Amino acid sequence: MSPEHAVSIGHTRSARGRGDSYDNLEPLLRELADLTAGSPEHAALRQSVIEKALPLGEHIAQRYSGRGVEYEDLAQIAACGVILAVDRFDPTVGASFLGFAIPTVMGEVKRYFRDSTWAVRVPRRIKELRQQLSVAIPELAQRLDRDPTARELAEHLDTDLTEVTQALIANNAYTTQSLDARSQSDDGDATPMIAPARLSVVEEGYALMEDSITIGPLLGTLSEREQRILRMRFGQEMSQAEIAKVLGVSQMQVSRLLAQTLKKLRDQAVDSELAQQIA
Repeated sequence: MSPEHAVSIGHTRSARGRGDSYDNLEPLLRELADLTAGSPEHAALRQSVIEKALPLGEHIAQRYSGRGVEYEDLAQIAACGVILAVDRFDPTVGASFLGFAIPTVMGEVKRYFRDSTWAVRVPRRIKELRQQLSVAIPELAQRLDRDPTARELAEHLDTDLTEVTQALIANNAYTTQSLDARSQSDDGDATPMIAPARLSVVEEGYALMEDSITIGPLLGTLSEREQRILRMRFGQEMSQAEIAKVLGVSQMQVSRLLAQTLKKLRDQAVDSELAQQIA
């Protein structure tokens, strides 16, 4: 049976055999080893064994799900690992099929994570070092009762400090998350994994910059008193009451002067924009 066919079988996620022991596969595997490879009998028995072993791949795929890779993709990789385990298992060695198949399938899944799920190209040495760090960091953190430094990690792993630093930085390039990615809630509704509010924020600085570019040349047309009021109100962020106290006038007068000055600037800005459009 081809890997593609095995993958399609894996997608069915048949409930048959989920609770069965895989020990019953070993007599079939011994029988398979005695058959001539490529014969119809060998092909039929091989397909039957693979189908019975596929739930093991599904179980391992579920174990590694939620790490930035879709479960269906992991199920395909795990199904290929099951095929490799069936084809490579030697019943004469003495090891159980389960003891051989689990590390084989897990190895395929881990290899996929290592080689295929990086957002940017990372040297293999750094990838391997990152795997070592995933074990060393919690070990040292427990021993030191704090997060270990890059130097401490380098000494613990007996490796170059620069490489450790690169591996720590490369950890951020391991996976990216699609803006369209959605998670399944308990009630069955698919919700965005990234909240829309986190995708962008309103940057008020751009509006202020545009206003300053537009209003800047027009400030020269104002009187010294009008410019002073604007500087105190918007530059120094003084309240109308504070401005009134400085100028020795009432707050009502300050409010009126501000309204008149701002209207003058708006009218001039509109006239300037219209003139540019006409030109």
